[in-house]
Amino acid sequence: MRVVIAEDNALLREGLVLLLRSAGHEVAAVAATGPEVLPLLLAHRPDAAVLDVRLPPGFRDEGLRAALAARERLPELPVLVLSQYVEQTYAAELLGGGARGVGYLLKDRVGRVDDFLDALDRVVAGGTVLDPEVVTELMSRQRRGDPLGALTPREHEVLRLMAEGHDNATIAAALVITERSVHKHIGNVFLKLGLPPTDTGHRRVRAVLAYLNA
Repeated sequence: MRVVIAEDNALLREGLVLLLRSAGHEVAAVAATGPEVLPLLLAHRPDAAVLDVRLPPGFRDEGLRAALAARERLPELPVLVLSQYVEQTYAAELLGGGARGVGYLLKDRVGRVDDFLDALDRVVAGGTVLDPEVVTELMSRQRRGDPLGALTPREHEVLRLMAEGHDNATIAAALVITERSVHKHIGNVFLKLGLPPTDTGHRRVRAVLAYLNA
């Protein structure tokens, strides 16, 4: 896997390079500022991009903007965005439009090597991955009357695991239920969130977006 990294913190940037290389991946290029990112992605056309949300010169959302711009030019580019904090607006914008092959992780997750590499693999495979802490924070912000209010506790658990990017088999194992039960719960989630069967390809992503838009 060829990866482009954008991270302004030199220590974390070099740590990512070493981590990815030790896992057998190729680091095609590294960037330390926002303006560097898009030209590098277009030049190298990597298998994945790992980008910090906030980069110089403004330390606002330069990394996210570069990711969104890159996906306009390279729609199939898998992007894994790293953030220091849970920033709901950034997560919603990244996942907007039924996006596939995207992930949003807190930087602490990088230190959990297996979790980070697993998330990267799932994003490259076309999955959508949200950091468990991001999901927990978003769930805590739910208000009465939001679309998720009709879900049962079990359906909430299933949706939370879906939001973390897990497939049905993994969800079944985590909740100690059958895959058939998982399939039924997911069907109920789709029904209660008003996601029609004709939108099969994006319903999982749109269900995750319900967290962000609640």
